Amino acid sequence: MGRSRRTIPEELLLLALDPTTGTTAQPQSLDLGLAGAQLVELALAGRIAPDGDRIAVVMPRPTGDPTLDSALELLRRRGSPVRAVHWIGGPRLGLRQIYLAHLERCGMVHAVAGQMCGVLPTVRYQATDTAISREIRARLDTAIRTGVPPDPRTAALAALAHAVGLGKHLYPGNEGRSSRSRLRDLIRHDPMGGLVAHAVMDVQNGVAAQPRRDRAPAQPPARATASSVPLQPRRTGAMARAAAH
Repeated sequence: MGRSRRTIPEELLLLALDPTTGTTAQPQSLDLGLAGAQLVELALAGRIAPDGDRIAVVMPRPTGDPTLDSALELLRRRGSPVRAVHWIGGPRLGLRQIYLAHLERCGMVHAVAGQMCGVLPTVRYQATDTAISREIRARLDTAIRTGVPPDPRTAALAALAHAVGLGKHLYPGNEGRSSRSRLRDLIRHDPMGGLVAHAVMDVQNGVAAQPRRDRAPAQPPARATASSVPLQPRRTGAMARAAAH
């Protein structure tokens, strides 16, 4: 995969990056969105495909993108299709930081060191070329304004932006309500993006963590054993004679 095209995880992170503060909006759900964005990018590259609500590897050949290939290898090692909600809800320690460092190496952002309360070291990230972020945002704005079905990449990006809660960051306040609604509606224009976006929202709502009791096989009634039968009091001779009467 050449570097002439930005990946969906990169674009999602650039959308979430606040140009003023250098921080990312919705950091917790953004980690889930990045994991989902990797799936969409791998699907667009022909490496994986949806299998119901599961993800199956159809071509294990590396893409050339180290971060995507790491995810592809993990999927391949599973050996069988994995539910999207379980993959996205799995441990993704440091995924946002990995992509920030990746964007810095690519020259899209630069790190700015600072301090919190004059003591704790912090790092903010500023876009080196704001035209890139404007171009990404313009694609979403065009899809929202015109209602014309967007290309699969833009549709998937819109679906993920909605799923992680970036709508209020991109289109704030009451004046942005209709744009947020149309952003949500773009989820239907890309099946893979829609599958992944719904999985991201399910994880946030705790669906992945709920035990699937309704799918558990019915257990046969337990047989009575000597230990499960209530013990009867031993009758003494007097008790036996009383019972006979």
